[in-house]
Parts: sequence; C-alpha cells; structure tokens
Amino acid sequence: MQLARIIGTATATVKHPSLTGATLFVVQPLMADRATPDGDPQLAIDTVAAGTGDLVMITSDGRLLREVLKSDATPARWSTVALIDNA
Repeated sequence: MQLARIIGTATATVKHPSLTGATLFVVQPLMADRATPDGDPQLAIDTVAAGTGDLVMITSDGRLLREVLKSDATPARWSTVALIDNA
C-alpha cells in the first residue's frame, strides 16, 4: 500500500473492456510526510468515491482489482482503497 494524492482524472477514448464504467485517476504517490513525491504519477482505478485533491491509500493488489472490475484479465494495476482524513 502507498499513500497518494489524486492530482487529476484520466479519460480514455479507447480502453480495455474491463475498465468500462471505471473512474480513472492520476495519483501522485507520496512519502510519509504527505508532501514529498515518491516516484512518478500513476493511473489508479477509484473504488472509494474519491475526488481530485483527496489524500488516498492506493494498492497494487491485482486480486482486488479483478474482483472489483469483475474480470480475470485486466491491465489495471493500482486502485484506491481508502480515503485519508486530515487528522
């Protein structure tokens, strides 16, 4: 799991059938200080009704994504799994 900030949305005119109806976010992985970037931005599938600017936890758990997307073969790697409050 990785802490990340949602920095935008992605729109695909052509996409894998398993991604039909999925919300695609561009997320910036962050270090523990919640400010320093930890690598390049990634594409993540939303599973928690997050929005641009939200702090989220992302995971690369392929099994979770296959269950959420109801597909045995999906090219998606990252998904949001939790919204992080500001406490």
